[in-house]
Amino acid sequence: MAASGRASSPGRASAHVVLVGMMGVGKSTVGRALARRLGRPFVDSDEQVQARTGQTVAQLFAEHGEAYFRREEARALREALSSAQPSVIAAAGGTVLDPNNRAQIAEHAALVVWLRAEPEILAGRVRQGDHRPLLAEDPLGTLRRLDRDRRPLYAEVASLTLDVANRSVPALVREIAAALTAALTAPLTERRPS
Repeated sequence: MAASGRASSPGRASAHVVLVGMMGVGKSTVGRALARRLGRPFVDSDEQVQARTGQTVAQLFAEHGEAYFRREEARALREALSSAQPSVIAAAGGTVLDPNNRAQIAEHAALVVWLRAEPEILAGRVRQGDHRPLLAEDPLGTLRRLDRDRRPLYAEVASLTLDVANRSVPALVREIAAALTAALTAPLTERRPS
């Protein structure tokens, strides 16, 4: 179900919705459906990195290393958040590792949704492959470790937490759209962080 995290900040120039969560949780699928419902552009930060560099995530990891990929990931996030046009942004799973990224999300998003699932569910959704270099060995063990490390960071940035297990994409989209409406219409005093 839903759980509230931080409150939205006052005076947001944008009304971006940012989806965060582990790989395989459905950020891209839910994000595309949400963008269609809201009539907004959809931005997938992994796709933006690949389009700009001309390389897959696996190629970037292999040729330049994870630190290079994380810098490109941060750049894609900054560019998406700086757009004046309200968008739905699927942030790469590791985006929250960088405190600057977390600060950017807090500053520029009207709503941050943590799509959450247990590692065992995620392991059933993801496959080893070119686009998931972190899962090259022991996918379930890796997902458990990543989940443990990232869970507090997702919780830090999220204003809405939704468990995706046994929930349809349309149901998730409806709940996020309702939460966005509430966030954008709340009086400024209710939007101030506590």
